[in-house]
Amino acid sequence: MTTPTTGGVDGADGEDPQGPVIRDRRRLDPQTGQVRETPPAEAADGTVAGEGDVLEQAGLSGPDASDPGLADAAAQLAAERLADLQRLQAEYVNYRRRVERDRDVARDSATASVLEALLPVLDDIALARRHGDLDGGPFAAIADKLEAVLGRFQLSAFGAAGEPFDPTVHEALMQSHSDEVQEPTVGQVLQPGYRLKEKVLRAARVEVTSPPQ
Repeated sequence: MTTPTTGGVDGADGEDPQGPVIRDRRRLDPQTGQVRETPPAEAADGTVAGEGDVLEQAGLSGPDASDPGLADAAAQLAAERLADLQRLQAEYVNYRRRVERDRDVARDSATASVLEALLPVLDDIALARRHGDLDGGPFAAIADKLEAVLGRFQLSAFGAAGEPFDPTVHEALMQSHSDEVQEPTVGQVLQPGYRLKEKVLRAARVEVTSPPQ
């Protein structure tokens, strides 16, 4: 009866002179009970591959951990990642500022639209007060409350007789001449102008008194 070969170099009698090779691949050491380290990779012919062979098989060939250039490459990569993070943070801060600025602009625009719609009401109140219709009347308290509420939105009236004429804030509806003025001056305010903060919602409509030509 012939004994089957187990691999390796055949002896004269057809058997392996070394005998069968038995490798213990159990993860736990039967004596200590500790987890063993991962066994080295084994080639198809039964030989154990070295570290370089394992890295080459895994496609990880390159400088090992002892290569001083690896630390420099890691430091450069960390610096690049830090620069990317700082750039993203700066972009986020700028984005938040743009959003807040656009939100403020949209809020002011909406407020201005509402206040502009109320200007004719304020003109009627001013005209009624000028003619004494609000003196002691029940509507006087309502008019005062309305003007106070609009004032909290920083709406303010402007335009007064005797101030220099400014075409950027005054709209001349009438013109007259007088020796008493040295420059174009507001002679009479026909309709007051209104500002929302620093924005002119409506120019003051006035009569302009100019020096004689």
